[in-house]
Amino acid sequence: MFLQTLLRRNPRFVEAAVELHQAGRIPANSCVLDLDAIQVNTVGLCGEAHRLGLSVYAMTKQIGRAPSALAAMTFGGVDGFVAVDMPCARPVVSNGHNLGHLGHLVQVPRAEAAEAAEMAPDYWTIFSENKAAEAAAAAHRAGRVQRLLVRVFAEGDTFYPGHEGGIALTDLPAMINHIHQLEGVEFAGLTTFPALLFDSDSGGARLTPNVATLTRAAEIARQHSACPATLAINTPGTTSTEVLSMLAEAGATQVEPGHGLTGTTPLHAVRELPEQPAVLYLSEVAHIHQGVPLCFGGGLYIDPVFGDYQVHAVVAHDPSEIATTPVPVDMPNPAAIDYYAQLHPDSQRTVAEGATVIFGFRVQAFVTRTFVVGLSGVSKGRAQVAGICNGFGDEVDFGGSQ
Repeated sequence: MFLQTLLRRNPRFVEAAVELHQAGRIPANSCVLDLDAIQVNTVGLCGEAHRLGLSVYAMTKQIGRAPSALAAMTFGGVDGFVAVDMPCARPVVSNGHNLGHLGHLVQVPRAEAAEAAEMAPDYWTIFSENKAAEAAAAAHRAGRVQRLLVRVFAEGDTFYPGHEGGIALTDLPAMINHIHQLEGVEFAGLTTFPALLFDSDSGGARLTPNVATLTRAAEIARQHSACPATLAINTPGTTSTEVLSMLAEAGATQVEPGHGLTGTTPLHAVRELPEQPAVLYLSEVAHIHQGVPLCFGGGLYIDPVFGDYQVHAVVAHDPSEIATTPVPVDMPNPAAIDYYAQLHPDSQRTVAEGATVIFGFRVQAFVTRTFVVGLSGVSKGRAQVAGICNGFGDEVDFGGSQ
């Protein structure tokens, strides 16, 4: 879905990826990042967000929590990082960055609360009185007071299946009372997910009913004696520079861009937005079976935000071939292990084993077996590999990179 935008707006990145892969510097099955573009994207988004009074916590699960990307975003001006789960929080903290938000979308497991408290997140989201008590006990033992966000919901709110959770709006006063009585924590604000969704009919973004629930929750919270002077309103989902003013007008104080910093929100597929495409998935022709080339998988998970569509890929034996017509791809069934995908080039075209295969789909590296490779210097025409890691943000050895 993003391949043509990638080729049109950042061809130098694609050329660099092909060149470095053909030189043996990038492994097949890699989520490749243009760190220069990520930093520029971050500078632009953070500049506008800060002008509107919004804090920016970046989400990096989709790019495998890569240390090189964390650094680029920090240089670009983010206020910290949101961790989708504890495996997301660990590389943020171990690489010396600020952990801005923890516990959302995934609650902190009971046995990991002590570790979470030692990470000293700016905010920690809880879905229940029990989770508030766990956070309080852990923070108290760590000798600190933890600011808590409460996720709220009301009838008619939108959840992705399996993402449900939080405090009913009618129970919010009791939850604030509960937090107020605990040592080690304080009530700091409210959150939901998703606050924004892509609207395929209009080609734009729309506020979900959850935002109206947040507004009502804020009114309730401000009537409570334990409400802070500045109530944090956290509004994640489909975040890019394009939607910041909409969120600010809705009362947001915190935003959490993820795909917005790599130019791959759904809006980026249908509109020319400020963010430059900064991520691609790279594979390699593994073998040819009865005339059909197959490329390696491992990271062929396409975020299903658009539903099913015909996937295409660029097949290139050298950088000059990125201008060739992309070829249709038969992707493995989502229920199957993605060992390979089938390529279907025109019958007149010769494809050899070892050729580079470039995809432009919307990645979620943390749920795959892909490598994550950062490239620096793309914008200057001097691209080089700036780190190879797995989906947990751990640096890995790759023979070709030595």
